[in-house]
Amino acid sequence: MDQKWESLSKTQQQEVERQLLQYKNGVHEIIPEAELKQKLVKSISTGHPLKIKLGLDPTAPDVHIGHTVVLNKLRQFQENGHTVQLIIGDFTGKIGDPTGKSVARKQLTDEEVKRNAQTYFEQFGKVLDKEKVELHYNSSWLSSLNLEDVIHLSSKITVARLIERNDFSKRLSEKKPISLHELFYPLMQGYDSVALESDVELGGTDQQFNVLMGRHLQEHYNQEKQVVILLPLLEGLDGVDKMSKSKHNYIGIDEDPNQLFGKTMSIPDELITKYFNLITDLSLEEKERVALEIKSGALHPRDAKILLGKTIVRMYHGKAAAEQAESQFKEVFQKGALPEDIPEEEWMGEKNISVVDLLVALNMQSSKSEARRMIINGGIRINSEKVLDVQSNVEIKDGMVLQVGKRKFVRVRVKNEI
Repeated sequence: MDQKWESLSKTQQQEVERQLLQYKNGVHEIIPEAELKQKLVKSISTGHPLKIKLGLDPTAPDVHIGHTVVLNKLRQFQENGHTVQLIIGDFTGKIGDPTGKSVARKQLTDEEVKRNAQTYFEQFGKVLDKEKVELHYNSSWLSSLNLEDVIHLSSKITVARLIERNDFSKRLSEKKPISLHELFYPLMQGYDSVALESDVELGGTDQQFNVLMGRHLQEHYNQEKQVVILLPLLEGLDGVDKMSKSKHNYIGIDEDPNQLFGKTMSIPDELITKYFNLITDLSLEEKERVALEIKSGALHPRDAKILLGKTIVRMYHGKAAAEQAESQFKEVFQKGALPEDIPEEEWMGEKNISVVDLLVALNMQSSKSEARRMIINGGIRINSEKVLDVQSNVEIKDGMVLQVGKRKFVRVRVKNEI
């Protein structure tokens, strides 16, 4: 390493240090960091870009802000001229990643995997330059493995090592079943790194076992071992659980600008700095400045969230949309005005109905019990007037506006109303 380092010009050494500092920012761990520096030295001295792997199983069709934590780090490598290897796990997705699961995942069909994969890649284009991404489907090499190949691959790891992972050991202790096919998941994901001879693999902290498997298998196949970069998981809007659609605490990157901005304004204050650091495209210097201003009190949390909201909307919808979303938020939530583009629902039911039944009928609440809770918590308004009684009825009138929480509005249109 020292000899190779000394062979670099001062400008090249500075570039190695600049990139290393950039990649270290916001990550949980680099395993091992010294090897990443060695790879950067080799890349810059030879002019050969590093191959940066990200594997994704398309288990759901939508990408949310939590996914962009790793995508933003991938973009940094891309902007520095390295090669992004984006692997769609169309084969492993049919096995199902056991990470964090107390039971085996439902195995997806080919049609489900392909449909989700297409949506994934289209949405990734909002973060990455798709024209400069190597897109791979791991069925290309995994489907061609015969039984002898699979047995040879499985000989590279012990059962004891496989069941060390928390998911399996927990299920064993609770006497819950583990299907044999689940044990092959980390092996197959690790073999992706062998097939592509990856230099670096990115993943969330919950993927540590899987991504380290690639490093382990590369060594057994006499390849240079990949470096693993683990990214922290992003808590959702509740500030507790990992951002997830199933937890209803997510911000989708395909949501309209007003939704993006409004949801951002609802994140807990203690997560503002983390969101700035992990999901925005601001420079390292700008992120550090914002963090210092928040810590010192020079930047009020409300103003910090406005800046965060504008930044996120600008990233996915452009500057004009960001300005408009800020303006609408201030009109609606700070001045009490109604938004201009309220969705409309045609009403053909009773003219006098309970508020609870109306909310469910308009799909503004999923159940009557949920509607009652929202009323009790002061989250329901009709024509800007708060509903206080769960037993109250309302007379349906054309143009009346129902509001649930801070961001959900519906204008009622009565059929044949004159």
